[in-house]
Amino acid sequence: MEPESRSHQIGGMETHRLAKLLDESEDEHDMGWEDAFVRAGKEGPTDQEGRIRTLQDRAVDARTRLGVALQQMAEYAVERADECKALHQWMERLEREGKQGERDTKRELLDKVKEMALEAEGFAQQCKNDARKEMQTKREENARGDVDMDETITPDVENGTVEDGTGECTTPAGTRMEQDNPKPDASEASDEMKERCKYIPLRLTLRERKMLRLLEAALSVSEYTDKVDILSYRSRMGRIHAQIKEICAILSGLVVASDYRAGQNLIANKEFSDNASFFQDVFEVGRRHKIMNPEKMRSDYGKLVYLLQDSTAVELQELLQFKCVQPLKTVYALLEEKEGLALLEDPLVEVATAEVKPGGRPRSHVQKAIKVKEAAREKLAKAYGKGELTPEEVRYCLYSIGDNNSYLYFNRDPVDKMIEYLTKYFDPQQTKEPKYSLSIVGGKEGARLTHNHARQYTYVLQSLTLWREISHDMFKLWCLAEGDLLRENNSYRLTDTGQGLNRVQSAPAVSRAIHQILRRSQQKLGSWVGSSVIHLGDHNVPNALMFIDKYTQVPRILNPVVLVLEQIPVVARQEGLQEYLDANFGGIDGAIKEILTDFFRHAFDGSGADNFFDAGSCIDGRLTSAWNWCSKIEKKRYYPVFKLAGFVGFDGGTAWARGSRQCVLRGIARRLKLMSLLLFWLRFRCTVISCWVA
Repeated sequence: MEPESRSHQIGGMETHRLAKLLDESEDEHDMGWEDAFVRAGKEGPTDQEGRIRTLQDRAVDARTRLGVALQQMAEYAVERADECKALHQWMERLEREGKQGERDTKRELLDKVKEMALEAEGFAQQCKNDARKEMQTKREENARGDVDMDETITPDVENGTVEDGTGECTTPAGTRMEQDNPKPDASEASDEMKERCKYIPLRLTLRERKMLRLLEAALSVSEYTDKVDILSYRSRMGRIHAQIKEICAILSGLVVASDYRAGQNLIANKEFSDNASFFQDVFEVGRRHKIMNPEKMRSDYGKLVYLLQDSTAVELQELLQFKCVQPLKTVYALLEEKEGLALLEDPLVEVATAEVKPGGRPRSHVQKAIKVKEAAREKLAKAYGKGELTPEEVRYCLYSIGDNNSYLYFNRDPVDKMIEYLTKYFDPQQTKEPKYSLSIVGGKEGARLTHNHARQYTYVLQSLTLWREISHDMFKLWCLAEGDLLRENNSYRLTDTGQGLNRVQSAPAVSRAIHQILRRSQQKLGSWVGSSVIHLGDHNVPNALMFIDKYTQVPRILNPVVLVLEQIPVVARQEGLQEYLDANFGGIDGAIKEILTDFFRHAFDGSGADNFFDAGSCIDGRLTSAWNWCSKIEKKRYYPVFKLAGFVGFDGGTAWARGSRQCVLRGIARRLKLMSLLLFWLRFRCTVISCWVA
């Protein structure tokens, strides 16, 4: 075939066939939009306005998708350019070496070309499948009249600017980044402690815990989101106002029920606005408690945040006549108010707040570490508990910092352990045993990415490093997320994202912070594999609350896996189980390596969705792949090992027990106790009723 004729053929498809196909798809797409506008013109003002806003929402989503696609293609082009440059250097080396090293260089070159061809073939197949599915979806929409759920949405809140997470430039894959000049150790530690304490909430006092119980009781019976985030012709502001007043009324009633005198002083001849400080304190206590305990208030926190988010609207504040939101009480704010920031510069703070880790140490060593910690705490309380800052407040701040260290121990350290397993059992460049290779091919075993062993090793390492940095700064990210959610004039759009109606809202503070974390991770590793797109403010991650909820799942995924790996040597001591491990996995190390190989391959293979926008190698797609691996754990060959090690599920603390049998017995005993109390209450009730009748 001549060069000119070859240029008129792309992938086996002639140019006129490609042009015809593109023209047909454009006609179908234009017809869908024209039909939507025609329908909007024939309907009433309310329906027409709703459809216009829906079309605007779709335009924003399309623009977001286009931006993500452009960034991903740019990163992909940079990677391909680097590979072509490497091939050119290999060819030059082959030409220089001549016959001496010609055979080895040719073999390396052929292996590299074969790898590139395999990756290109997998990527092309994925793109073809995505294009075919997208075309089929459009044809189905046109066939049913282009009437979808999201076209019937009529948002009552004005549209806000959607943060697509791609506003800041990130380092292309394969490029080196220079390290910042390190500060002196003492100064760096002091600055880091001060920065941490700005986002560490204060531990709840006894009075605040009573307020927390009132709030949890009120939220448990509330149906706020069920009555507000719906499609209705009734006034949205009216529904929000009624629901907030109902919750305030429930809180007031619970105060009366728990303490009659305090409740009488609270509600006697007063409006809700007269008790603004009480409601602000109650709502602030709930927010502070949730940040310190992410596993608590699993469903109630969403109601609380969305309630406070709606209360920041100017129209609603005029109806309520008070603000429901106040700043969080943090360690830094208390010390700054009491002029005690010098406490955070003392290096003894690290000793007084360190987490005492058993780690298989003797009890005497653990007790000694606890006494050292208590002595340091008392020394700091005596040294800085002067003037406005009392010794009790110093201990209060130290306890709060210790709570943060405890959180990091249970949420950040599992990521460090997985990184340790990766570096211990796998070589960064190649593997001597093919069955323990981390290489994946798109289209095989559910994978959507194509990586050789070295590339997948780097991809997994950078993903775990990023999760580690996010877990380390989770308190900061959580405070910034609440700031974005509860900031006045930061409106949202109620949109059907494919997973029901969600509030799509921009989150500029969280976006800046997560991009800084991404750059920090890139600096630590020196290179980046895959896409650096961060979804935030689109249909994948609608708002900052969903972003925080997404990354609080990381320890729930990794903790059970780490615990299983730690328990395998213990399980092998039981009679008959060592023989089982030897026969099926080649021993303890064989079982551990098989679990790690499967996890590092298929928990980071871009799976979990049928397109590269919802999954793939982007920042959020890595976590989507991990959840997809968790959903298939029962089908794995090594699943019996998980069960023998005490694994129950991936849902946090309630899903894991080291001794599953003891956990089951404990649960049965708890249920029997509750049943006995219920029977006693029923017997007492029947006795009272019979006496009253008599």
